[in-house]
Amino acid sequence: MTKIKKDDRVKVLSGKNAGREGKVLKVFNEKGSALVERINMVIRHTKAGGKAGQQGGRIEKEAPIKLCKLMLVCPKCSKPTRIGIRPVEGKSARFCKKCLEQLEN
Repeated sequence: MTKIKKDDRVKVLSGKNAGREGKVLKVFNEKGSALVERINMVIRHTKAGGKAGQQGGRIEKEAPIKLCKLMLVCPKCSKPTRIGIRPVEGKSARFCKKCLEQLEN
């Protein structure tokens, strides 16, 4: 189970995008990576599609980034923080280790 989920705000810790923040679009648990909005942009060259009428050219899109390079930004205290898990009403809930506030799941 990963502690970072879709629609979380995260901060990049290392790499060419270090220090930037973005929203998680998709998490790939089996690969240990995630797509983050406007982070780790790459250029893909595509051919024009015959039937669909798709135009060819260079398309700029997000590439997956490893989860170990991301840290969740707490919506309450607006700081990058580690995440803890504790039981609440029979379910496990995430919480911020800095301000101890429960995060919405």
